[in-house]
Amino acid sequence: MRLIKSLIALTLTLGLGTAAYADSHGGKPVGITPDLMSVTVNHNGKEVEIKRNQDNDAVVIPAFAKTSRPCPPFCIQPMVVAPGVETIGEAEVIDYIAKMSAGDSSIFLGDSRTPDWVAKGTIPGAVNVSWTSLVPAKGATTEGIIDVMAKNFGVKLMGETDAMDVDEAITDGDTSKVFDYSGAKTLVLFCNGMWCGQSPASIKTLLKYGYPAEKIKYFRGGMQTWEILGLSTAKP
Repeated sequence: MRLIKSLIALTLTLGLGTAAYADSHGGKPVGITPDLMSVTVNHNGKEVEIKRNQDNDAVVIPAFAKTSRPCPPFCIQPMVVAPGVETIGEAEVIDYIAKMSAGDSSIFLGDSRTPDWVAKGTIPGAVNVSWTSLVPAKGATTEGIIDVMAKNFGVKLMGETDAMDVDEAITDGDTSKVFDYSGAKTLVLFCNGMWCGQSPASIKTLLKYGYPAEKIKYFRGGMQTWEILGLSTAKP
């Protein structure tokens, strides 16, 4: 029933013009695209409407107003984080969210930031998988990484494979004998923006473990550009 309601809401939103939407919401028209005002997504069991701030005088919040964060660690990330991994923008992220809202369970929107940042607000529909749970340099173990991939990303271990077998396969450069990626989800990963290395670090670990590059999407703008565009956020 919830899925049906979400689909109806999404259909109505897609068919509503920006001016009509603005009038009905008592604000000025600020669409996502000329034909799309909002998308409704399930976030932690509740329906959340993703739209842009309708106040034409709104400004970005202080947390994302800084221009000169120290580098390292806050260095500018490349447009292409790794060969085969597609870099996407806000419109593409929203398209993935719309597909998730329509019942597509093959997509995973992942917030790679640490919980303290997530607590300030995240993209509705995102699940927090902190980079610290995937990056060995930040304390992640092989067992922990396997667990994250199995529980969240649809990855399966082959046969009686254990963590030691995985470590050996990574050393040999052939993880196809330990992981089954046939049902792996399309990952849309982000962090704080073009100056944040958290999602790139997670992506590099996943590639090392054999995750198909074509199933990883890197939202480089992250929360920085999401906030700049006045798009809705949700808190845990």
